[in-house]
Amino acid sequence: MNTFVRLSKAGYYADFVFYPIFLLMLAGVAIARDTPAAWLLWVLLCVTGVAIWTLLEYGLHRVAFHHIVLIRKLHDLHHAMPSAKIGTPTWVTGALICGFLLLPLWREAGFNLASGLTCGLAAGYLWYVTVHHATHNWRTRPNSYLHRAKRRHATHHHSQQPCNFGVTTVFWDHIFRTVR
Repeated sequence: MNTFVRLSKAGYYADFVFYPIFLLMLAGVAIARDTPAAWLLWVLLCVTGVAIWTLLEYGLHRVAFHHIVLIRKLHDLHHAMPSAKIGTPTWVTGALICGFLLLPLWREAGFNLASGLTCGLAAGYLWYVTVHHATHNWRTRPNSYLHRAKRRHATHHHSQQPCNFGVTTVFWDHIFRTVR
């Protein structure tokens, strides 16, 4: 179990290499095969995917990471060692995104819709891992987006009350009244 969540240095940073390449490839193929008129729809689908990611991030963090026993135990390691290289291997997140989103959507709705939503979701995930890494490892400029995220996330780690489940955005914490 610890080997799954405790990553090597290369394993920890793999998301920062894989996801930009994956996003550029998907976007490049979509641009190459579609007309400029279709690009607008693709961008809207991508933005929708990012929005879906923020809700998914909040829900996974609030429910799975804190209430599903096995996942909670793994997440507790992160709370105990916030700067440790703990996370989900890139091959797992990549397989989930491709296997449960890109490929089924491509089969059912076509490449434009599938690649747009998948790019948005994958970009949201990359945004999340970047912000989460920054909250634990970077010095941030006061009053910056990352500084505010870092303070919210520190409150999440140290509060006696469950709160601040959003890492990239506080939006869903406001909606579900879990902001502190």
